[in-house]
Amino acid sequence: METKVFDRVEKKYLLTKEDKSAMLKVIRAHMNHDKYYKSEVLNLYFDNQNYDLINQSIDWVGFKEKLRARSYGGYDRVFLEIKTKIKQPENNVGYKRRVMITHEDFEKLLRHEKTMLELAELSIEKQNDLQIAREVDYFLKHFNLEPKIFVTYKRESYKGENDLRITFDERLRYRNRNLSLKKSKNDKIYFKDDHNIIMEIKANGPLPLWLVEQMSRHKIYPQRFSKVGHVYQQIRKEQNV
Repeated sequence: METKVFDRVEKKYLLTKEDKSAMLKVIRAHMNHDKYYKSEVLNLYFDNQNYDLINQSIDWVGFKEKLRARSYGGYDRVFLEIKTKIKQPENNVGYKRRVMITHEDFEKLLRHEKTMLELAELSIEKQNDLQIAREVDYFLKHFNLEPKIFVTYKRESYKGENDLRITFDERLRYRNRNLSLKKSKNDKIYFKDDHNIIMEIKANGPLPLWLVEQMSRHKIYPQRFSKVGHVYQQIRKEQNV
């Protein structure tokens, strides 16, 4: 069992392949590959029957929260994550609290055989903070949550000084039926146009000048964007056809 809390500025950008190539020229000169440089990310987003959390994300007026389960291809680990984002005058600040469990324990949680707190208390690593496990349980019960949307993609990650982290997510797929933390042949293509790469920048302070100058030079600007929100809007369109 592992628990962590993150507090940082997050910005997202929608890029073409040419934009990514331009960014990598300076990123590779100033940053290193992350520990998991290339990975396959699988996400299961939770919501209620009315999709209240996703609609809150789309209609964001300054505060939003979501609960997701995340795993990485080839690893027997599932991260239960509560993500909170708060709008501030200069930058949007994100907080993430997460608990790590095995895939087997995650299935027990989904089948309501164990609560998150019970799974945490069974861990031999008693020094871990159980508060996040309690928060996950509260979140699930209070909002009456269940798995609603699956999203997967390939990720390329870089790390730099002062905890600067830049990721590129591409080849995105999704589905909202037969949900699990596994890919399916029925997964649908996420983007329909050339701006099909998501660059995300996470930092604990101001962005370095070299990064700002390169984005300005190539007219790459931050956008309000939610992966699961975009999928939800796609699903609504499909249902109205």
